[in-house]
Amino acid sequence: MFGLRGELKVAPTRIGADALAKGVTLRATLRDGSLRTLRIGAMRMHKERPLVHFEGVDDANAADALVGATLAIDRADVVLAEGEYLDDDLVGCVLLDASGTTLATVSGVEHYPAQDVLVVALPGGGRGMVPMVGAFIRAIDVAARRIVVDLPVGLLDDREAEQA
Repeated sequence: MFGLRGELKVAPTRIGADALAKGVTLRATLRDGSLRTLRIGAMRMHKERPLVHFEGVDDANAADALVGATLAIDRADVVLAEGEYLDDDLVGCVLLDASGTTLATVSGVEHYPAQDVLVVALPGGGRGMVPMVGAFIRAIDVAARRIVVDLPVGLLDDREAEQA
C-alpha cells in the first residue's frame, strides 16, 4: 500500500509493468482465497515500481484488503513484442536441431538475471538446460510447437562433451 488514496505497490512478473495500464481488468486472488475483479483506474511509476489505483479503491482501508493479493491478466489482453513469449507458450515445445532431429521437450522456463533458460526433458530420461540466447536459439514457432536450436557439443549430453 502507498499513501492514503488507495494506491498499491505492484510487483509485476516477467510480463512487466507494460501490462498495467488504465482500463485493464485484472483478476485478484485475495489472501483469504476469494476472487475479485479489479479495473485499473490509474497507474504511475514511483522509484521504478508501479503504483496502481483500482477503480472503487479510494482509501487506505479499501486498499489494505488487497495487500498480498495475486493479480492475473487475461491472456487475450497480453501484448507481446516480437521475440517475446509467455512461459506457457514454450512449455511442451519440441527442441530440434537444424536437421530436424528431436533433442528434447521443453518442460519449464527458469528466469535468471543474465538470461532465461529452457528446462528440457531429454528423450532417454533426465533433464537439461538451454540458455535462451541468440547463439543457441535459431527459431521459435509457438504455433507449430517447435524450437530450432544450434547447441554446442555436450550441452545436453555429457558423453558427447567427453568425445569432443
